[in-house]
Amino acid sequence: MSFPLVAPMFPAGREPPPPGMTEEDRAQLLEAKKYQGWMTMGMESCAAKTVIAGVGGLGIGAFFSLMSSSFAYEDPLLRQSTQAGMNNTQKAREIFKEMGRGMWKSGKGFGKVGALFAGIECVIEGYRAKNDMVNPIAAGFVAGGVLARNSGPKAALGGGLAFAAFSAAIDLFLRREPSE
Repeated sequence: MSFPLVAPMFPAGREPPPPGMTEEDRAQLLEAKKYQGWMTMGMESCAAKTVIAGVGGLGIGAFFSLMSSSFAYEDPLLRQSTQAGMNNTQKAREIFKEMGRGMWKSGKGFGKVGALFAGIECVIEGYRAKNDMVNPIAAGFVAGGVLARNSGPKAALGGGLAFAAFSAAIDLFLRREPSE
């Protein structure tokens, strides 16, 4: 018996299939929705956001170091004194080893900052249950303080304020209204 002007009610998983799909496709659709739910849940977790930010920071830091290392061998007098008595293969090996050490060091620093900031911001956002400008500013303050903690309380406060200001500027830029 159907009632006029009342939406039909179906039990979960037994809704009519979308147009163009058959009943045999339902199992595939439900499995795809299950995996999509797992992926969404994983990407919304603080652990995943922290790891992604850390790996991205590592890559960006390594890339910046690679680009800046091209300027490290500009001085021919310095090059002659440090690489005296080496053939071209040995010189290239030393240059690439030094570039690799610099890329690893810079990448670790960028990765640490990215993971720390992203993790703190995610925890704050989860605690507050809001996505607004307060989260990145608070996360920047905490992350800046943590990064400068070994230099004393005054430096930790200054580092927190500077990182919070930088985070606010970046977030304001990213949240601006697009011009149409």
